[in-house]
Amino acid sequence: MAITQAEIDRLASAPVAPRKLLIEGKWVDGQGGETTVLSPINGQKLTTTAAASAEDVARAVASARAAFDDGRWSRMAPAGRKAVLHRLADLIEKHTLDLAVLGVRDNGTDIGMALKAEPGSAAGTFRYYAEGIDKVYGEIAPTADNILALVHREPVGVVAAIVPWNFPLMIGAWKIAPALAAGNSIVLKPAETASLSLIRLAELALEAGVPPGVFNVVTGPGRITGEALALSMDVDVMVFTGSGPTGRRLLQYSAQSNLKRCYLELGGKSPNIVFADAPDLAAAAKAAATAIFRNAGQVCVAGSRLLVEAAVHDEFVAALSKAASAMKLGNPLDLATQIGAVNSEVQLEGNLGFVADARKEGGEIVLGGNRALSETGGYYMEPTVVAGVQPSHRLFREEVFGPVLAVTPFTTEAEAASLANATDFGLAAGVWTANLSRAHRMVRAIRSGIVHVNTYGGSDNTVPLGGMKQSGNGHDKSLHALDKYTELKTAWIQL
Repeated sequence: MAITQAEIDRLASAPVAPRKLLIEGKWVDGQGGETTVLSPINGQKLTTTAAASAEDVARAVASARAAFDDGRWSRMAPAGRKAVLHRLADLIEKHTLDLAVLGVRDNGTDIGMALKAEPGSAAGTFRYYAEGIDKVYGEIAPTADNILALVHREPVGVVAAIVPWNFPLMIGAWKIAPALAAGNSIVLKPAETASLSLIRLAELALEAGVPPGVFNVVTGPGRITGEALALSMDVDVMVFTGSGPTGRRLLQYSAQSNLKRCYLELGGKSPNIVFADAPDLAAAAKAAATAIFRNAGQVCVAGSRLLVEAAVHDEFVAALSKAASAMKLGNPLDLATQIGAVNSEVQLEGNLGFVADARKEGGEIVLGGNRALSETGGYYMEPTVVAGVQPSHRLFREEVFGPVLAVTPFTTEAEAASLANATDFGLAAGVWTANLSRAHRMVRAIRSGIVHVNTYGGSDNTVPLGGMKQSGNGHDKSLHALDKYTELKTAWIQL
């Protein structure tokens, strides 16, 4: 049945009860008080979440450790874990609309994208790992005739997952699903500005049959809650998606504590490269606009640097600007909206600061550049295109995480590859060309975890997502993600 605007409006008007911490299967108050949740749609209070203290975090980690050690989940047969994760996927699908609306009210993603990218994606991710876990085998190593060498794959133990605010359900599922499927216990810390849909996911996990203590949730500010997780001596693996500075702190905390493994996805400054021989420049222009402006630019793999061959530069920038102008900016709960709200006032001010710096450095504001819909009280920004951005400019080098596109011309294939690699990041890239050989050369030349060719932004659970350089380490998605959540143990047996 098609989703109607009336259904969305009904759910959007419902009050949201205060949320608590989940420890050992029980919802409890946080010793750190409460955090007020402001909706980016109108800047108004939506609800409160519990603020965990360091002691609360320690209790959650202890709960996860006890659950792991007694085997209530870690030693459950893979078929049993599979059944529970399938039930969880069923519940996510059953509650798709209320999960999506709750998330939009919390983080500002437009509802059309949220329906697909949040509960829709999360359900598929839980199903993928539910089906995959009993198809991952150990090994028998070739050794001497009198030795049997077995390589066992075991869960690592306690996993701490810190999840960002842009796509909390989708990115959360990328971490939670493989960790649970492999038999680990979880302590989840959502972002302060987007906790609600993940807290609801935890409720559904309990309903699906995830045992108490296996899935714990602690909310609160990163400087307290996140730091306590990272310094814990009983967390075995930490997984994080977010900013580079926070990722560096997590590595420092790992060194200061138990040398826990840290897997970090730290964003990007992804080049979207358009050659003059692109098969359809008009289609490429529309795709380039979508690649940076959907979700108000708050996408890790957003095509935030547009590199255009000089021969078609002016034509292409005009077509892209026209496509961006046609995208509807507005209330993210409106089914017609294509660009929703920026997540917070702080993020919006940061975005506008990048535009101000671009002006000072000589960039040309071709489109946008301003706050929008200020009368709503919410956090909105015009889609912004800045031409003439040079490699030395801040806008070329640093991640904005907002609807701001930097445009730079090039003349040769070699220059395009050099510009593409001229940042500290290496998460994603795009190449538009009709030349098959050039496409393969560019895939090889660009130092990036994923390179799209004649498209931008597509992938699914069958392929890994991870970065090079300062975009991080390790991979989400695909069976390769299980490497983060499993240990290899060798049994060397004399026969």
